[in-house]
Amino acid sequence: MAFLNKIDHIGIAVRSIENSLKLYVDQLKMPLVHREDVPERGVRVAFTQIGESTIELLEPTQPESTIAKFLEKRGEGFHHICYAVDDVNATLKALEAEGATLIDKEARPGAENKLVAFVHPKSMGGVLVELAQPMPK
Repeated sequence: MAFLNKIDHIGIAVRSIENSLKLYVDQLKMPLVHREDVPERGVRVAFTQIGESTIELLEPTQPESTIAKFLEKRGEGFHHICYAVDDVNATLKALEAEGATLIDKEARPGAENKLVAFVHPKSMGGVLVELAQPMPK
């Protein structure tokens, strides 16, 4: 199995990125390093830096998006942890061979020009896990 390299980011579902940035940037003094709309996922994201990792704030832009549904059901807060890997697809295959339930069978384009895929929380101790690697050149 491809080894996990590090925690890439922690995803936090929020109703408003602008309001949340007041906490993360203004109060906690984390630098804002990236903002992006991901229309195919119905989400707007902002990343703040902490050490080698980032905090990803996820705001829904469509009422039927996964993040909108998450907020409706659970409210604001922890959504997922993302691990950096060398090869998302190889990691997915290895996890599936070990019996993990995959949300994504193959990597897909994500924010920050990365390939990403998700593993179901029921296979990961109740935690939604994202795997990410830089997009090949």
